[in-house]
Amino acid sequence: MFLDKLSVSLDVYNVRILAFVLMPNHFHFLVTTPEGNLSEFMRHFNISYTSAFNRRHQRVGHLYQGRYKSFLIDADNYLLEVSRYIHLNPVRSKKFRAQSITEKWNLLLTHPTSSLSGYFSAGKRENFVNYHKVLEYMGGDNKEGREAYRRFIRSGLEQDLENPLELGKGNGIVGGAEFVELIKKLLLQNKDSHREQPALRELRKMFAPKELIIHVCEQIGMSENQICQKGKNSIERVMLMEMLYRFCNITQPQIGILVGGIDYSAVSQARKRLQNRLIQEPELRKKFNRLQNQLFELIEKKL
Repeated sequence: MFLDKLSVSLDVYNVRILAFVLMPNHFHFLVTTPEGNLSEFMRHFNISYTSAFNRRHQRVGHLYQGRYKSFLIDADNYLLEVSRYIHLNPVRSKKFRAQSITEKWNLLLTHPTSSLSGYFSAGKRENFVNYHKVLEYMGGDNKEGREAYRRFIRSGLEQDLENPLELGKGNGIVGGAEFVELIKKLLLQNKDSHREQPALRELRKMFAPKELIIHVCEQIGMSENQICQKGKNSIERVMLMEMLYRFCNITQPQIGILVGGIDYSAVSQARKRLQNRLIQEPELRKKFNRLQNQLFELIEKKL
C-alpha cells in the first residue's frame, strides 16, 4: 500500500525517485524535483498514506513524528554516496553490527522494500523508480554499470562509512564548500522565491493554461472544442496535455479538468502512451517537437 500511494504521488507531482528504502520506523527517498515542488509532493504522499493506514487499522490522528528532513545534494560529488547510504540502511543498525559481511550482504539482497534489487537486475525493477540517473555514474544502465554498482554497494559493507547526510546538518546542503556557496548565492539572488523552486519553475510560469491552449490550437489548426471534445482521445488532445504539463505551473488533476473533465490517472496514462509513441513514431516525434519549439519561440519573444 505504501508503494502504491508513493507511485501515485510521484506521478501527480512529476517527481522522480532514484532510490528508496522502507524501515520499521522510518523511510528514505532519493528524489529529483524538476518543478521544485518537494513540499507539495510530500504533503500529498503523507496525507494519502496516513489516511489509508488509518482506515486499514481503524485509528485516527497523526502517523509520523514531526516533519520530514530534506537535503539538497550535489549530485556530481555525492549522489552515489547518498544512494549507497540509503541502500545500506537495512544493515546499519546496532542489531546487525556483529553479523559478518556475507550475512549482511544476504540480508540486503532479500530486503523486500528497497530499490536495491532493481539496480542489480532489470527484471526486479519497480516501474516508478528511475535507475538510470545513478547508474550513469557507474558507466550506464547496462550489465557493466549494474555490476559496478553491485561492487560499490558491497564495498560499503567492508568499511566504516560516514553518513554523507551529516554534511547537510545546519544548512541542509550535502556538497563541498564551492557548491554550498553557489547555492547560497542563488538563494540570495532570488529572495522572493521558495528554496525548492529552480529556474525551470519560473519558465513554466511563462504561460497561463488558457493562454497556452490558445497557442496550441492556433499551431495545430483546431479549435479548443475540437481538441477537448469529451470522450475523444485524439493525439492532439494528448499533445495539449503534455504541453500544459511542461509549460504551465499546474498539476495533472488540473489538466484533466481543462481538457474535458477527465481524472488525473487518465491524464497520466495518456502522457505515458504518448512518450512511447514518440519513441516509436518518427513522424509524430517531428510534429511534437515542432509544436514544442514554436512554444519555446513564443517564450523567447516574451523574455
